[in-house]
Amino acid sequence: MPPVADSLADLARTPAVRGALEWFRKERAWLNDQHLKLCRVAAPTFLEEKRANYMLERLQTLGWDAWIDRAGNVAATIPGRRLRSGDSYIAVSAHLDTVLAPRVPEDISVSSQDGRFLGAGVSDNGAGLVGLLALAAVWKEFPALFEDAPMSPLLVANVGEEGEGNLSGMRFLCRPHPARPKGFLILDGPGTDVITCKALGSRRYEVVITGQGGHSWNDHGVGNPIHTIARVITEFTRSAPTDPTPRCSYNFGLLQGGTSINSIPVEARAKVDLRSEDPGMIDRMAVLLQSSVERAIEAENASSLGRVRATVKEIGSRPGGGLAVDAPILESIRAVDQYLGIRSQLDCSSTDANIPLSLGLPAISIGAGGAGGGAHTPEEWYHPEGREAGLRRILLMLGVLLSRPDAIV
Repeated sequence: MPPVADSLADLARTPAVRGALEWFRKERAWLNDQHLKLCRVAAPTFLEEKRANYMLERLQTLGWDAWIDRAGNVAATIPGRRLRSGDSYIAVSAHLDTVLAPRVPEDISVSSQDGRFLGAGVSDNGAGLVGLLALAAVWKEFPALFEDAPMSPLLVANVGEEGEGNLSGMRFLCRPHPARPKGFLILDGPGTDVITCKALGSRRYEVVITGQGGHSWNDHGVGNPIHTIARVITEFTRSAPTDPTPRCSYNFGLLQGGTSINSIPVEARAKVDLRSEDPGMIDRMAVLLQSSVERAIEAENASSLGRVRATVKEIGSRPGGGLAVDAPILESIRAVDQYLGIRSQLDCSSTDANIPLSLGLPAISIGAGGAGGGAHTPEEWYHPEGREAGLRRILLMLGVLLSRPDAIV
């Protein structure tokens, strides 16, 4: 077969692909409208159902055969190409859920100063979900797209990517099954400058401290679970690795406990995120967390009248993995970027790609164009300028993967 760069040029010259690439520029207003509408449908992790139903309706309106699977993912195929056991296909996915969610639709707005979209999830992952809708719409407009390709696309708006979702939607998609995808193109966030091809492993834990509780004055001196949590954090951060190679991170991201300012709490909880490019480093940090809890319990009980107790529970685990630098799917995205004049770099991050990469399945995660920032904060924003470059990149990459099995593995 000819090199990917040559076949890519031939692919881009076909009338359907030429028309589709131009469609992204012509339909900017439609794309922006879809973006704002879907982001106004709240979808915090574990509560994605309303947005899933919205995406289901939109995909069906755009002519795709769409359904919601047992995990809560929205999946869609080209009409008449419903997947059967043994079929080969490429999954294009974007996660539905967001860390923060709009309280009311009006929380998603457009800046009158510079045209930025403002609000929870407009960048992560409103950009990726619009990428799915753009593919669905352009395929309806140009049904001859990649019609001779040996494989078909599966569009997936999946659940459980953020927070404690533990990549549940992607785990379901990658379960052992005769019709499991042959490759994964994951759309996550904005931009075109990064290709995530290495999965950053992580483990999440919940530390629970319990005691007898009491009145802040009458029972002063009784072991205090919140004070003990503070000791845990101090013990861990004092002993945690600094500037290690390979890089690692830790974060006590959620603290809970207590009923009133003048009550010694009966219980306190902390949720901890541990990450590293090296699974061994995660193991060492997990051991450090356990020993920090033990030392904190010992110190609190030594200085108080009533005893406190602790449990440490793993609540999430994201496996690591990665592609070889010369993996065919990486050569394919490099060829697409060169064709479009896009400059990009390889990256290690935690995305839905963690699951297929950990299973040895070819997968990359890329942005869907435009620019954004402030993800996971109330100041999140997205600007659609440059969105077309991201969408053209996605379409051409999908065309290469569908047309050339040797461009995947």
